Amino acid sequence: MNKHDPGGPEAQLRYGDNEFTIVRQGLFVRCAVSGERILLDELRYWNVDLQEAYRGPEEAMKRWKEIHGR
Repeated sequence: MNKHDPGGPEAQLRYGDNEFTIVRQGLFVRCAVSGERILLDELRYWNVDLQEAYRGPEEAMKRWKEIHGR
């Protein structure tokens, strides 16, 4: 297993304003934009309203632009 391809189960999370709650245990979640796996200890970007995780700031901004039509 390596950090770019963590084997094991995908987690299910509930995203809050400054934290997330693990609903189903797992090692990673998927980026809503790229589909890439994100290890839970590397997860820094998400959208509370959409309940989506993002790999990084670029993916988060891309989703924001899609939603806001920019």
